[in-house]
Amino acid sequence: MNPDSMRKFGRVDLEVTAFGFGTAPVGNIFREIDEATSDAMFQTAWNAGVRYYDTAPMYGHGLSELRTGHSLRWKERDDLVLSSKVGRLLRPARKADIDYAPWVNAGRFAIEFDYSYDGTMRAFEDSLQRLGLERMDICFIHDIDVFTRGAEQPEVFDQAMEGSWKALSDLRDQGVVKAIGVGVNEWEVCHAALQRRDFDCFLLAGRYTLLEQEALNEFLPLCEERGAAVVVGGGFNSGILATGAVEGAKYNYAPAPAEVLRKVAGIEKVCAAHGVPLPAAALQFVVAHPAIPSFIAGTRTVDQLEKNLAWFTHPIPGEFWADLKAGGLLREDAPVPA
Repeated sequence: MNPDSMRKFGRVDLEVTAFGFGTAPVGNIFREIDEATSDAMFQTAWNAGVRYYDTAPMYGHGLSELRTGHSLRWKERDDLVLSSKVGRLLRPARKADIDYAPWVNAGRFAIEFDYSYDGTMRAFEDSLQRLGLERMDICFIHDIDVFTRGAEQPEVFDQAMEGSWKALSDLRDQGVVKAIGVGVNEWEVCHAALQRRDFDCFLLAGRYTLLEQEALNEFLPLCEERGAAVVVGGGFNSGILATGAVEGAKYNYAPAPAEVLRKVAGIEKVCAAHGVPLPAAALQFVVAHPAIPSFIAGTRTVDQLEKNLAWFTHPIPGEFWADLKAGGLLREDAPVPA
């Protein structure tokens, strides 16, 4: 799979590259990335043919959108696809008064959730101002999941399915944005949203990977039926599918439990037998599903980005996937690369 392979974005009149650039790290999550490194990653991705870029107000309290716009503003706008998100409003504030965790040295904005119609419209316009670009192509309702909202999730979900949905639906009807969707950490929330409203797409973080394929049960088949595109982020399950089953390996932002370590170790044995890097298998597996046109990768350095690009193109024999399935390490019904 080439990073610059263009793929149809579900039922929408858009094409995205199979490899997308995720911008959470340039919002300074966990630790700071300097301006030069941030821009160098954008330019490296662009020069490799990557034409899909995803950002959000949450990432670095606006910093990610500012950096995305800075690095892309002189590109031909029709040559790229850009997505951002709604559900949070950013209010100017003194740095000393802002709770930045887990971001470091981020934008001078305090964050508040707002899934109302007016709040969504405001968030959309604010994002365009920070980006300094005339439009975004795709807009996701962000973080209406249990992972983010806990016990409030059912109420938040209902608010978003009324206020944010109506706002984005109006923007789509007016031709202001081409595709609207939901970006969350749980496939079940995406599934519920698609049953409730007429969404074009979803951004699913970490819940369809070489380790987890429960989304094949109901959600991905419904996406195929409706022509809804799914973009996958977090394809390494926050670390372990990049590092392997090493001591301290992270799974969903926490130390990997024993059962996950055992399964990854099993996958690594098959990788070794076929000369396939584990991260290459993780990246290429995700985009083999017909409903998933693009995988977005977030990186901290140019070296990390170049490794991801290389893994995305690494040859993988068909026997590798067959052996994973024969060993019970991958679901029999999981689509795999040709």
